[in-house]
Amino acid sequence: MPDKKLKTQKVQLFVTCLVDHIFPDVGFAAVDILESLGLTVEFPQGQTCCGQPAFNGGFRDEARAMARHTVDLLSRSDAPIVVPSGSCADMIVHHFPELLADDPGYAARAADVAARTYEFSQFLVDILGVTGLPGRGSGRVAYHASCHGLRGLGVYRQPRQLLENADGLELVDLPEADVCCGFGGLFAVKMDDISGAMLQRKLDCIEASGADVVTATDVSCLMHIAGGLRRRNSRVQVKHIAELLRGEPPEAEQ
Repeated sequence: MPDKKLKTQKVQLFVTCLVDHIFPDVGFAAVDILESLGLTVEFPQGQTCCGQPAFNGGFRDEARAMARHTVDLLSRSDAPIVVPSGSCADMIVHHFPELLADDPGYAARAADVAARTYEFSQFLVDILGVTGLPGRGSGRVAYHASCHGLRGLGVYRQPRQLLENADGLELVDLPEADVCCGFGGLFAVKMDDISGAMLQRKLDCIEASGADVVTATDVSCLMHIAGGLRRRNSRVQVKHIAELLRGEPPEAEQ
């Protein structure tokens, strides 16, 4: 149940582009977990990209337009905002206030939205006080610390704690767990040779860990890693942390 840090039984889910269009089960898993903890999950209609690709590409005006849209959307409610991505959460938390600092109509609202935005595992552990969840399946799990979550939000302890306490899962050490997988959004497109080399090193570490599954808080990293593992014909599966932490659906228990 929510602890004293949470003043409402409602949360807003900012689902992110990749989850919405490519990995929808991650969004469903996040909703299942939040609802199982007694929360009402609101999904503000009209969500679009947070603007990070434009921001990273130097298109500040376009990024500001998307930031304003998202601030408008998430300001309709004062509920906390949960994001199943450290990358997009970091964009909202740190770069929205920066982009809109000189905008008298948005500066204060951007700061307010940033102050109540959390990456999914960060919200579970630091705000709800969750120490463990049922988990789904069994096996050895390696955790890759995605860059924006780790360096931007300080997310590392929280997902590891949840994985360590999940029934049926064994968290194994991943060599160089905090080293970039090489995706980096536009970086993987503009510097594909370097990105590919970084990916190969990450894949070597994953396979050396002996893990059955590799997980992370960002589907962008996992998409990159999954492609590399598939080309290697690797047996290692790839799952977002929400998919691993969700218990079996009711129909599977009957």
